[in-house]
Amino acid sequence: MVFKILSDGLRRAPNKEIAMTITKGKVVTINYQLTNKAGEELDKSEPNEPLVYLHGVGQLVPGLEKALEGLKAGDSKAKIEVAPTEGYGEVRSELILKVGRDQFPSETELEEGMRFWAHTPEGQRHPFTVVGIQGDQIEIDGNHPLAGETLVFDISIVEIRDATKEEMEHGHAHGPGGHHH
Repeated sequence: MVFKILSDGLRRAPNKEIAMTITKGKVVTINYQLTNKAGEELDKSEPNEPLVYLHGVGQLVPGLEKALEGLKAGDSKAKIEVAPTEGYGEVRSELILKVGRDQFPSETELEEGMRFWAHTPEGQRHPFTVVGIQGDQIEIDGNHPLAGETLVFDISIVEIRDATKEEMEHGHAHGPGGHHH
């Protein structure tokens, strides 16, 4: 076989493309399944509906993004373990609060597991989950629902392409047909 020396110094057989790898600034399409350490399924991509994201801009948890770096379309990687510090963080006790029922609109029917947005003392909107109700005392948790969990991903890479200038400026991938927000 005849090889050609390219300007990057790599040898390639003629008419063979080098597979694009996942690096910052690539739009990546993946199928995934997310479980916890006990094997319970937490999330997954739906058939024919893979996840499309812009790599290197924080759209995935840091540990998963690091694990995908350098993979190519067609690659699969199973049992990628992401520790809480590289996932959704450790459980922060200061985000678990007890508040009075009077802090909620009177018409709101509260139940455990209910999620809502509230303003922090600094004025930021933050998501909370009702985790307990004892009379007029409501226990709420501002941690991400997967905080403290070791995440386990099974991933298959469907496609990789260069991000467009517009996608880089906006910090996310655009769907087929361009910009939709």
